[in-house]
Amino acid sequence: MLNILSFIFGLVSLIVVIPATIPLLGWANWLALPLIVIGVVLGALSSSNSGRNFCLIVGLIAVVRLSLGGGIL
Repeated sequence: MLNILSFIFGLVSLIVVIPATIPLLGWANWLALPLIVIGVVLGALSSSNSGRNFCLIVGLIAVVRLSLGGGIL
């Protein structure tokens, strides 16, 4: 059950992260990061690792995008 919740948090944050790759929308990654952290925690509490790994990949995309934009853009 926790793995499914982790996947849901990952999908919601992915929906936010994908448009945030457009220039000047990088601030949306800051909205997605708390959701990603919640998904990683739920995935870590789960018996399966797939939801946690999915959230970590989405988080990596968000962090790389934030670092390219200097944390704001």
